[in-house]
Amino acid sequence: MASREDEKGSKEALEACFWSAERIAGLQERPHVHQFNANAVRHTRSLGDLAGLSDMGLHLVRVEPGRDTTEHHFHGQDEEFLFVLSGGGEVTIGEDTVPVGPGDFLGFPKGSPAHSMHVPADAGEDLVYLMGGTRSPIDVCTYPRAGLRMYRINGEKEYVSLSDLKKV
Repeated sequence: MASREDEKGSKEALEACFWSAERIAGLQERPHVHQFNANAVRHTRSLGDLAGLSDMGLHLVRVEPGRDTTEHHFHGQDEEFLFVLSGGGEVTIGEDTVPVGPGDFLGFPKGSPAHSMHVPADAGEDLVYLMGGTRSPIDVCTYPRAGLRMYRINGEKEYVSLSDLKKV
């Protein structure tokens, strides 16, 4: 027979690990403006942080019409994915652009082509997607259109102009 302490521990574990749709809907979104693209504004609920995930990020993201999701980029060490839940947009992978909508999956292993998404101003509804990825202690993220490279080392970020890089 379970003791009160066991029941309390079990309830706490359930609350830490299980997030119902109702609970998620009650979470406040946090706006995130990309550091290299002022038009890239995501409204995010960081589900992985709530669950205590440390090796991966997992976010429920909403992007309004007329906005970008990020600056066109690729990661050297981190891997990421997106699964579109509702709405529509356009994804650019390398230099190719295609429409995306509910049920579409995007997977980007480390070193994949540069990618970004845009929600057209006339989309009529927000784009909503689940975004996840690894959180490597060290990552090098390149923004080819902005001409920048960002280094993240144990949570600290620094960037440099690609034109300032020199071969050793």
